[in-house]
Amino acid sequence: MTTTVRRAGAFALVGTLALAVPPIASTTSRALATVAAPGPFLAVAALALYYVDEGPLFELFARPGDRRDGRLYGLAGFALAAAALALLAVRFAMPLPVFVGTVLLLSWGNLGGHLVRSVRDEPILATAGFVVAGFLAGSAGQYAAALLIGTSMHWPLAAFLAASGALLGALLRAVLFERDDPLVMISIGLLLWLFADLPLEIDTSSVAIALAVTVLLGYLAYALETASLPGMITGVFLGLQTIVLGDFGWFLLLLTFFGVGGLSTKFRYEEKEQRGIAEENDGARGSGNVLANSLVGLFAVLGAAASPTLTQLPPELFLFAFAGSIAAAMSDTLSSEIGGVFDEPRLITTFERVEPGTDGAVTWQGELAGLTGAFLIAGIAVTTFETVGTVGAGIVVFGGVVGMTVDSLLGATVEGLVLENEGVNFFATLAAGVAAALAAVALGIVAV
Repeated sequence: MTTTVRRAGAFALVGTLALAVPPIASTTSRALATVAAPGPFLAVAALALYYVDEGPLFELFARPGDRRDGRLYGLAGFALAAAALALLAVRFAMPLPVFVGTVLLLSWGNLGGHLVRSVRDEPILATAGFVVAGFLAGSAGQYAAALLIGTSMHWPLAAFLAASGALLGALLRAVLFERDDPLVMISIGLLLWLFADLPLEIDTSSVAIALAVTVLLGYLAYALETASLPGMITGVFLGLQTIVLGDFGWFLLLLTFFGVGGLSTKFRYEEKEQRGIAEENDGARGSGNVLANSLVGLFAVLGAAASPTLTQLPPELFLFAFAGSIAAAMSDTLSSEIGGVFDEPRLITTFERVEPGTDGAVTWQGELAGLTGAFLIAGIAVTTFETVGTVGAGIVVFGGVVGMTVDSLLGATVEGLVLENEGVNFFATLAAGVAAALAAVALGIVAV
């Protein structure tokens, strides 16, 4: 057994201390639980920082940086993050199953990833090991916590939370460092707390089908090199949320963007490389690009899931925001990837001719491709959702055009100075989502 696997196993055992918190919280007063519940992890943090600085125990938990500093900072950070979540659980109403599931998910998922890596050192297999082990540990942790406090745990919800947490953890670990586990743990806990508080009606089949579909399509995107490993994880995570919180119609819109947009990066790729405008990594889109184009859509699907109970707004409003933002992402991607191979682009603000690849430059071919992409998303929306209709389809196209135009305007004015490409994409899709939602209200399709 390698040192890395032994260390991961030791961290997993420390994470299992989370099971001590539910009995403390359920059998003592709130004031006493506030002090006692984080106690096991605070004790571990104190030992790591002030007492264990050499010997077998130190060597078991020490990461490379810890040996240099002579302190178990990695263990201390992990324990303090768990203590913070324990405090949220007993003081601020984070569900105890969410707390336990989060800590076990990260700690045992980490062990699963390192076990796989010790056998075969391939990033995608190690990521799969983390996700599978994290999913199983997160699900079991939620059930164990519910049993300890004498409540029931709905299996589909537990599976959805565990899968969401495992995918988010895998994504954050792919773009951060191992020492950032405290940040990963806090992020997972807060996200699962949000999901647990949504008025969701989840059944087993939707979760199982969502996982099977998104994982399969994510792997195909990775195998076809249209997405990097972080980009693939991001796509699977977003796909899972879209299917479970929305439905398969919402996912079809997102899938169309991922599929067509990903393939468009391969369009005359060698020529785009020569012009210096090709996507890096052979056109494989990373997590930043995927998130920048899809984050507004994720917020929209969350809003729809929370409506009208928590937002007092109709879910259809968020549907138009979602469709508009995806239409903008599609329009911008096609206009850039196809328009970039044509000569004589013009700057959108002055219409002067500029070099291909200049931020904010447009061509009529690119604009036509972008408009086609918006019509494609609108066509799928009108055939999938009764709410949309002919006028609604026009609103979706309008959102796509607004987003594509805002992207070019921001590219010509602030990209490289205030915003990078990902920021420009985000604000363009945000403008599109807001424009589509407001248009739906103004035209009477959605009553607010």
